[in-house]
Parts: sequence; structure tokens; C-alpha cells
Amino acid sequence: MPWPKVPHKKPDILSGTETAKVLAAVKSLIPAAALTTAYGAGLRNSEVCQLRVEDIDSKRGLIHVRQGKGRKGRYVMLPERLLVLLREYWKRARPTGGWLFPGRREGTHLHPTAVNWALKEAVKWVKLNKRVTAHTLRHSFATHLHEMGNDIRFIQAVLGHASIRTAARYAQVSNKHIARVKSPLDVTVQGVGSRSAARMSAISSQHLARSRGARERDLRAG
Repeated sequence: MPWPKVPHKKPDILSGTETAKVLAAVKSLIPAAALTTAYGAGLRNSEVCQLRVEDIDSKRGLIHVRQGKGRKGRYVMLPERLLVLLREYWKRARPTGGWLFPGRREGTHLHPTAVNWALKEAVKWVKLNKRVTAHTLRHSFATHLHEMGNDIRFIQAVLGHASIRTAARYAQVSNKHIARVKSPLDVTVQGVGSRSAARMSAISSQHLARSRGARERDLRAG
């Protein structure tokens, strides 16, 4: 007797405008940069949190994902706007320990839970009536890529979907082709790069002020 079919609820997809509003509303410096990177390159939450500084290949326009699902690595595009944002982020955050997005404790990377919390607060701030998670950004990235006319096989390769049926097809997509393809961050999400870079500056000033205040309180307490 065949199993009854269970209907799959389609995930909410953000428009380019909605994506820009949400990303610009993230208030914390490191999660803001991480979320924009996740959308701009179609990364999973865990993947973006584990990026290292050396994974950003600005010369070739690629990001090296070393710890993908199933511990499989791949290359994804590095959008021009994202590169501008990351350079501004680097000036402000000065990450240490090798992680591009460091965590609160020394030597650790940003935790996916912190990313989800920052995103949830941003969605509340813009009063968006949709259920939005970090994975929603990934679904939106894939949808926007497809709407831009990119082949579904290429999208599967960039997303890092691995299966016996599609593994052979992924091998047909070269890193040079990945670097040439425009990310939705550069096409459909207008203005997020410049707005986010400016916001990075404002957020980082607030972040540094809070950090200095915390250190002064610790010194007084000691």
C-alpha cells in the first residue's frame, strides 16, 4: 500500500526590496555582515559562520566554502557589492583568530543562533509579515538567481546540493563560470551594498563605544 503524500509547504520568498530592507535593519555589526554574505553567496547559516579570512578570494571573485553540508567544499561567487561591504567591515571589526566572523569568546566563530536572533529582530523592525530565517535568505537567493535566467543546474552547484543524480552535473560547472555570474545582491537588491557599508560604519562606532564602556566597568569592578 503506497504511503499517503504529505503536502510540502513552500517557504516564504523575499523580494529584492524586502531583502534589502531586512539586511539594512540588522543592528549588530558582525551578524549584519554575516547575513549579507549569506544572501549574497547563497550560503547556509552554518557555512557563513565558519568562513575564515583566507576563504575570501578577491582576485578571482570567489568564496571558498570549506565546511559545507556533508563536509564537502565548494566555491561560490563573491559579489562586487559584498566585497565592498566586507572591506568596510574589516576596517571596523578587525576580526582576530582567523575567523571572518568571530564569536563573543576568543578563538570561536559566530554562532548560528546569534545570526538567527539578529535576523529575527531586523524582521520585527521592518514589520515584515513573513516567517524569515537565515534559510529564507538562501531560498530567496536561489529564486532570484533563477529569475535572472540562470540554469537550475548552476544554482544547484552554487547551493551545494549533493545527490547521486546531480553530482555529475555539478562537475560541469567551472569555478571561472561561478565567478562570472552576477549575484542577486548586485542585480535585484538595489542599494544594499552602499547602505550596508554606511551602516557598518555607524554600527561599528556604537559597538566600539559599548565595548569600551564594558571594559571600563570591568576595570572599575576589579
